[in-house]
Amino acid sequence: VPLQGPRASGAMDLAYVCEWEKKPKSNHCPSIPLVCAWSCRNLIAFTTDLKNEEEKDLTHMVHIIDTEHPWDVYSVNSGHTEVITCLEWDQSGSRLLSADADGHIKCWSMTDHLANSWENTVGSMVEGDPVVALSWLHNGVKLALHVEKSGASNFGEKFSRVKFSPSLTLFGGKPMEGWIAVTISGLVTVSLLKPNGQVLTSTESLCRLRCRVALADVAFTGGGNIVVATSDGSSTSPVQFYKVCVSVVNEKCKIDTEILPSLFMRCTTDPARKDKYPAITHLKFLARDMSEQVLLCASNQNSSIVECWSLRKEGLPVNNIFQQISPVVGDKQPMILKWRILSATNDLDRVSAVALPKLPISLTNTDLKVANDTKFFPGLGLALAFHDGSVHIVHRLSLQMMAVFYGSSSQRPVDEQTIKRQRTAGPLVHFKAMQLSWTSLALAGIDSHGKLSMLRISPSMGHVLDMNMSLRHLLFLLEYCMVTGYDWWDILLHVQPNMVQNLVEKLHEEYMRQNAALQQVLSTRIVAMKASLCKLSSSTIARVCDYHAKLFLIAISCTLKSLLRPHFLNTPDKSPGDRLTEICSKITDIDIDKVMINLKTEEFVLEMTTLQSLQQLIQWVGDFVLYLLASLPNQGSPVRPGHSFLRDGASLGMFRELMVVIRIWGLLKPSCLPVYTATSDTQDSMSLLFRLLTKLWLCCREENHITEPDDTLIDECCLLPSQLLIPNIDWLPINDGIISKLQNKQLVRLQFGKAPGLIGHTVSSQFDAFVRAPGQPKIDHLRRLHLGAYPTEECKSCTRCGCVTMLKSPNKVTAVKQWEQRWIKNCLCGGLWRRMPLSYS
Repeated sequence: VPLQGPRASGAMDLAYVCEWEKKPKSNHCPSIPLVCAWSCRNLIAFTTDLKNEEEKDLTHMVHIIDTEHPWDVYSVNSGHTEVITCLEWDQSGSRLLSADADGHIKCWSMTDHLANSWENTVGSMVEGDPVVALSWLHNGVKLALHVEKSGASNFGEKFSRVKFSPSLTLFGGKPMEGWIAVTISGLVTVSLLKPNGQVLTSTESLCRLRCRVALADVAFTGGGNIVVATSDGSSTSPVQFYKVCVSVVNEKCKIDTEILPSLFMRCTTDPARKDKYPAITHLKFLARDMSEQVLLCASNQNSSIVECWSLRKEGLPVNNIFQQISPVVGDKQPMILKWRILSATNDLDRVSAVALPKLPISLTNTDLKVANDTKFFPGLGLALAFHDGSVHIVHRLSLQMMAVFYGSSSQRPVDEQTIKRQRTAGPLVHFKAMQLSWTSLALAGIDSHGKLSMLRISPSMGHVLDMNMSLRHLLFLLEYCMVTGYDWWDILLHVQPNMVQNLVEKLHEEYMRQNAALQQVLSTRIVAMKASLCKLSSSTIARVCDYHAKLFLIAISCTLKSLLRPHFLNTPDKSPGDRLTEICSKITDIDIDKVMINLKTEEFVLEMTTLQSLQQLIQWVGDFVLYLLASLPNQGSPVRPGHSFLRDGASLGMFRELMVVIRIWGLLKPSCLPVYTATSDTQDSMSLLFRLLTKLWLCCREENHITEPDDTLIDECCLLPSQLLIPNIDWLPINDGIISKLQNKQLVRLQFGKAPGLIGHTVSSQFDAFVRAPGQPKIDHLRRLHLGAYPTEECKSCTRCGCVTMLKSPNKVTAVKQWEQRWIKNCLCGGLWRRMPLSYS
């Protein structure tokens, strides 16, 4: 039953649009196809068809944006001489392939791990032969999401690994990297990236009779083979399928091809529609790893029809004569592969773009039934964009309409007059390229004016659900991102302020139900996830700082402990770091020196330069402990950052261990100790803080029974400001991203290359008390170095948490290098880095 009325239209709305600055002399080339690609890190790469009058030719640019800062576009002149026909991200979202109408394929990767700095390092080409389809080889990793099991406690049941072979393996079963492309003249070309950076390329004809390939697509089978579908563009010709096997023989890449069953579109055999749709305009496998389902669209000048086909094994009926001769043949029916039509639409407006779901949802009957009962639709719908500017989401199996979005120009015409007027108004704006996000909760479209539109898609397709169910849907997808390591920005689009508290609690509950090994793997990711959720509500905003501080603490603790070396090489199985943890939790003495005596001090001996180079990190630990203890008396206000640490036994335990390590190091090199400004010269600040910290830690070390700190402890903490100068903690800035401005469902209009002014953002205003004002000295948040009010060093900032650090390392010491390696690729919160303009102050 197609959805009618408001329910269907409530399913999709515009979150933001971002357009190019209007130049007086630039115009569009409507004949040029556009492409876009969306990575699992929520970077979008796209092309535009803008052409300046001054320039005779189009410059073939590739634009890359991060969905959180769409205005901060990185445009790279691709060096392609012809129009770019394909863009493809790899599984990890860190490399991009681009191919053009001259047969050139380029592989782009980040320079210095910066999301706004890309370089082309390797590539391949089939001279003068336009590329029509392109894909990375499959790496053999495939998950399935089981909606039926969304209530299960174990992540392994909800998201199970599917047995799937990589397209090609290196020695030892490691998947080999590379790409495969199909050209217009019917060639298939495969390039393999060897670990040493060399590229092996081989090109082969798809079949003996080479014919023109207007459209093609690539998919993979579980057995490690590649399937290529091709069409010459005419609906009267068959859609051909080929099996491609790639192997490496004597250091050369070898390709074998084999013909598979083909099909004719049903609309061409249907007498009523026989010559109505002369051209096949879209040909796509439903997913890269589903080679047995294909989507086809045939069109004429102003309308289209879409069909979904599936490859089935069928029995071949055997003639009675043979059954009498040989009874064996009669028992065992021979099997044959055959394409069967699954579903088809009625006549539609002309389709301009198709976007397929990337969420690997399991399609068993029970999963589909549970999805339908609970109204959980991500991954089940594919998007069709039409020439009148509208977008439909249809079910990937039945092609039934699930949701609709009317573009600016596609409001339904009321009477004959408006229809006539619309026709003459000139070409309508429509999406020329479209992509769904990795959780299917957002859709990006590039329209015929080069404008990027970001659409929200409701997980229930506009069905009104009770709060509990809505939370369950979002939680299921957040867990999926936690397990896969994908970025979860598109889920945050749907989080309302009143959901934050519940989501954080439920996420924590689910996490606690996993086994210890998995908890350890996901320990930092869940903290980063909670931080990004807490940003979305004014009541939880102070906790964002706490979660970021916790990520910093975990990283420091791991780094400092990893510097400890066992004194004898044949020591028992526990590392010095583990032994330190064990002893600190066993010996609950409040005197730092009594705890210290139980440790083997020779394991803590490091070079003097190393200790000195760690002083900034050590200072942060010291300052933070002092700040926490001093804020204990007024703990009644959860608005202050640091509040959640006062009840967090695990974090306090880490601080306690670090204080012991620092105390021992201070005996070796006093100048590496944290510097405190005390009122009396004789006071031993470290042991005073350790004593109070231990008392506080003892109150909450057991998670299930947390006791209130006693009055004497609170009194002693009240005295701290009169004994020591309480430091200012540099909290992370609440960043300038777009997500918190999208909550009131008002469309935000942006321009490429122009950061928006702070649109009345209620949440950040109460927070300004904790963050440095402009013109104040800036700080490197990860090295804890002061950069001055107007930094002269180039910096990078995190696209998710806004953390700032210098691009180049000022230090040469190994220990510091070890610390910097922790966040060289990604920020501690998992976000990507972007280079900041020097004038950022």
